[in-house]
Parts: sequence; structure tokens; C-alpha cells
Amino acid sequence: MTAAAANPPAGPLRVLVLAPHAFYIDRGTPIDVDILVRAITARSHTVDLLVYDEGEGRDYAGLTIERAGAPKWLGHIGPGFSVKKLVADVFMFWRAIGLVRKHDYDLVHAGEESVFMAMAIKLFFGIPYAYDMDSSIAQQMVEKMPWLHPVAGVFNWFEARAIRGAIACSPVCNALGDLARERGAKHIEVLHDISQIDPDVPTDPAGVRKKHAIFDPIFMYVGNLETYQGVGLLLEGLAHARADGVGAHVVVAGGSDAHIEKYKTKAADLNVHDHVTFVGRWPVEDLGALLAEADVLVAPRTRGINTPQKIFPYMHSGKAVLLTKLPTHTQLLDGSEACLAEATPEAFGRAIGELAADPGLRAKLGKAGRAFVEKNHTYPAHQARVDALYAYIAWQLGANNTDAAHVTPAGESTR
Repeated sequence: MTAAAANPPAGPLRVLVLAPHAFYIDRGTPIDVDILVRAITARSHTVDLLVYDEGEGRDYAGLTIERAGAPKWLGHIGPGFSVKKLVADVFMFWRAIGLVRKHDYDLVHAGEESVFMAMAIKLFFGIPYAYDMDSSIAQQMVEKMPWLHPVAGVFNWFEARAIRGAIACSPVCNALGDLARERGAKHIEVLHDISQIDPDVPTDPAGVRKKHAIFDPIFMYVGNLETYQGVGLLLEGLAHARADGVGAHVVVAGGSDAHIEKYKTKAADLNVHDHVTFVGRWPVEDLGALLAEADVLVAPRTRGINTPQKIFPYMHSGKAVLLTKLPTHTQLLDGSEACLAEATPEAFGRAIGELAADPGLRAKLGKAGRAFVEKNHTYPAHQARVDALYAYIAWQLGANNTDAAHVTPAGESTR
């Protein structure tokens, strides 16, 4: 057991954050990690952030970025489970052990599969850990590799052990909060995703409509092009809408070259290639200009229980939003803030037609969506939730009892 674990500090904490991703890059989970460490360091805690080797730096007072040191031949490691990710995690774990031996950490804050590294660190060094739940690891593995379904119970057991062993869990959405509660979490603080744009800052449109001579209403998707994101469903819905005489054009931003080629082929097979434009990856700092081009913003996710991060800047932009009517979205939205359509090509096509034909409906949904985000999904709200989480952790560690005014000894924040 380290000295820090045996003798809780009297002031700010030293935290090792484990984030098994490239950092910083413009992608959902790395963006979440960025706003997390920004909020932790804003509390005057010191953070060592251990990440993969790919990505840019970030400059926050109290933040040091450490790299896993995996072999360069691994190359780019995308989102989701992969053999390359497992190899990188081995190097990341040994780097974490080296950092723990070098520094007296008060806490390990672990995201996704790195929670199992944190469990080992707790076992051998006595350092408690918080579990940052961006997804259910067990569910994600079975969804990606259905042949693992017979042993899903084993994955669920390990995940439950990780949840019960954490000093606190910070799931990214209500559904994951329910899962953590069912599996015996000691304390839960849901760190909902937030919008990364400021819709009040004037921005010129990105020029996509003019450059590509688009005259129909634009239905825009922004994000990676993994299968679960549902871009295939969006294209199939467009095909149904066009067959019904609807004037609509899909713009897709993001994705690897291979994924873009895959969906270009699908668009051609559906005979909608003249009504689909792929603009490639788009920097987050210019996201507002891109969203300004859209008439409707689309998140057609077909799998998973976590609410996708993209819907918050979508709604914050004041544009109408079209989503699949699945728990990933309905756990937070009731249909008054966004259009919810069944996850079938026919239903999605009908929703495209309805929104394309009704500017008044688009304006109504856009106004309601922006109000929803501004109430509880901007950075100040996120900072308040991180404050509540770390007040509880500090209370548990005995670091600063006066910081626990808004927490209970067990359960969930009273905020």
C-alpha cells in the first residue's frame, strides 16, 4: 500500500486518469476525457492522464499527459473492441504500474476496460479507483462479437466486480446508471455528455451547400461511421423518402476513408448517390459552422444503451434533430425536443419526408432542443457534476470533510 493510500491527504488530490484511447483527437470519448480532466484540474487537483500514443496535447494547469508507449507498428487504433486495442492496453498497463511506483496517487480514475487495470492497482498498491462508465463493456463485446453470447454471463460478472469495487461510478447516461445501481455501485454520479458549441457566437456557414450545389433540405450526420451509428439506416431511409418524391439530401461528416468508401458504395446500390455528400473528418472547433449548414441533424444509432454525445451540440445549435426511437435516446428525450422515429428504413424515410416538408415543425423542435441542452447539458452543469463526484470521493478519502456539503455518505449526489 502506498503512503498516499494509507494516509489520506489534507488537500488537493493527485489522480491518475486511465483513458485507453488516442488523445487528444476529435472523437466522442476523447472529447469526454478532455472535459473530464479539465473539470478535475479546475478543482486544483493534480492529474496524470495516461493515454495511447496517438493525438495532440492539452494545456491545463495541473495536467500531465503520459503515453502508453505501444509499438508504432500498431498504427491507428479506432473506437470499439479490437485485438490492436488489447495489445495497446498491455503496454498501457505496464506504463501505469511504472507511474504508480513513481508517484503517490490518491485515486485512479479509470475509463472503460482500464477499470480492470485499476482493480489490479487497488489490489497490489491499495489505491482506490473511480469507474468512468462510457459504456457497458460486457454488452459492447457481445454486440460486436455475437459468438461470445454464450459466455456473456462471465463478462457481466467481471463488470459487476469492477462496479462494486469502485469508490464511485460515473456513468455517462441514465441507463448505465441503472446498470451500475443494479450491480451494487457504492455511489453514482451520472456525468452526462454536454454540448461543445456556443450557438450565440456568430459563425458563417461552412460552405458545403454552395460547394456541392445542394438545393434540397440537408439532413446531416456528424461522427464516426462504425456500424452501430446507423448510417446505413439513414441511407436506406433516404432511399424510401426519395422513392416517395421527397426532396432531401444527406451530408455525412466524419469517418475513415475505408468507411466512407463502404457507404458510398451503399448509396450507389440504393441509387441515392446523387443525393449524398461525404465531407470527411471535420474539426470540432469548426463544428458550429458545419451544423449551420443543416436543416435537420441526424443520429440514427441502432445499438447500444449510452446516449451519443453528438445529440447535445446537435440540439444546442437550434436545428431540428432526428433520432432513432431506441433506449439510447428515449432514456433522456420524450419526443418534444427531437423527432423520434422507429429504427426501420420505412419509418426513418417517413420522418425524413415529414421534416423536409415542414419548416415550422423544424423550427419548433430546434427551439425546444436548444432549451433542453441549455438547462442541463453545458460545461457549467458538467463542472457541477464533477464537483459533486469529487466532493464525495474527498469525503470518502478523508481529504477535506468540509467539501462534502452536497453529498451523502452512500448512494447518489443530492444535487
